[in-house]
Amino acid sequence: QICRRIYYPPYNRITKQLSFTMSTTEAQDPIKSETTPANDASVVKSRKDRPTGSTHFGDADWDEERPDEIGDATWGEVAKACCVHDAKEWGKIFVGACAALFFLYFFLVSLELMGSAAKVLGGCKAGGLMSDDTNPVAGLVIGELATALIQSSSTTTSIIVSLVGAEAISVNTGIYLVMGANIGTSVTNTIVSMGQMADGAQLERAFAGATVHDLFNLLSVAILFPLEIISHYLYHLTNAMLPDSVGDGEKWEGPIKKIVSPFAGRVLKANKDVIKDIATGKVESCDTYYPVLCLDGIEDYKHCASKCDKDAGEEVGVDCGRVGLITCDKNTGCPAFFQNGANLHDDSISGGVCLVLSLFLLIVCLMGLVNVLQRGLAGMSTRIIYKATNVNGLIAMAIGTGITILVQSSSITTSVLTPFV
Repeated sequence: QICRRIYYPPYNRITKQLSFTMSTTEAQDPIKSETTPANDASVVKSRKDRPTGSTHFGDADWDEERPDEIGDATWGEVAKACCVHDAKEWGKIFVGACAALFFLYFFLVSLELMGSAAKVLGGCKAGGLMSDDTNPVAGLVIGELATALIQSSSTTTSIIVSLVGAEAISVNTGIYLVMGANIGTSVTNTIVSMGQMADGAQLERAFAGATVHDLFNLLSVAILFPLEIISHYLYHLTNAMLPDSVGDGEKWEGPIKKIVSPFAGRVLKANKDVIKDIATGKVESCDTYYPVLCLDGIEDYKHCASKCDKDAGEEVGVDCGRVGLITCDKNTGCPAFFQNGANLHDDSISGGVCLVLSLFLLIVCLMGLVNVLQRGLAGMSTRIIYKATNVNGLIAMAIGTGITILVQSSSITTSVLTPFV
């Protein structure tokens, strides 16, 4: 006691203050309360050290809590955790939100760039795959492979529609190709989930979230595919829905595409017309589009990518230019990897480089997005998180449908949701 009074004079005052702030549970165990005070979130890292027994995001035993152990929070607690903060906390929330939007934007850019690079690398082969009228099983596999090659079910489906409209393939074959495209589109979010390999627990959850998309598409095809072979109900149903006359319509582009595509188009823009022309049989191979030719050596849309009017007698190299798998845009001009005089090998190399860059950017943005989300949720009770995210299944389906309609890509929707899981 003498040594304690000499070397630690404030000891008695500190213990008195602690005794007034300790709860009844903590007072029964003074040693525990001194080492891990309940009001210090930086020290308490386990639900075992809290009198309430609640788990907070970032605890060491976060993964040990089962869903049935999570208590029910009130909406008042959710509103308080969401909206009641001081000026310093609001500043941190603003910075975190800006960082999350920054990583999310470039995450979407990397997905768009990866899709363009895949179209450049596999566009010729994908177009050749869809040019033949094959049996149902082969059509299913071809649709899957074509989508995996160009990393876009939307592009594959639009090409299939063009093929059916041009009578290059039958409607029945187009149905099987679309089914295969829905299986191939699940490859993208699986690639995204691989970015969580640094943490085993995160990889397990991310891969499980990505597999939901895979299983949904696989089970849908497993049920509808044999029914279509037996009864052709989809063919008859779509035939009955067809109006008597069809006019020309307008192309609708989602808001996310309008935000992301201009930036990605300045790096690389794939020429979808090449894939369609090969698939419909207008050209035999991609060599028809090479070498790339720009009038007067000027690299812009007017001198390189404008189409010739054959009815007016215009000729390539005289009245209009010629582009290959990489093209120019009317608004943003020619991308960085566009080159006048390039051949098929040059464009393939550009596509490969962009694919590597997009994968690197995707992983970096994925790690940054996950880190920002974890920092934002650190210290928050699981009861609050579960209450705020536990929505009705039908409402969740409606939200997923609306988001996919806006972004015009199920791959983007599922890839963005994967890091949240």
